[in-house]
Amino acid sequence: MRLTIFWERMTDHFGPSSAETFARDHVMSELGGRTVHQALDAGWEAKDVWRAVCAVVGVPAEKR
Repeated sequence: MRLTIFWERMTDHFGPSSAETFARDHVMSELGGRTVHQALDAGWEAKDVWRAVCAVVGVPAEKR
C-alpha cells in the first residue's frame, strides 16, 4: 500500500484533522507502543499500520 492510499483511508475514516491527531497522539500496542507516525518513521509498511488501525478502531470490513 502506498502512503498516499494510507492517508486517504485515514482521512476517509477519521476526517482530515482527526486523522492527523490520531496518527500523532494515539499510541497503540499493536504497533509496538508507537503512534502511526512513529511506526511509519520506524519503517513499518503502510499496509501493516493500516491493519493495526483497523483493528484498534473497528474500521468496517468494506473500508479495509
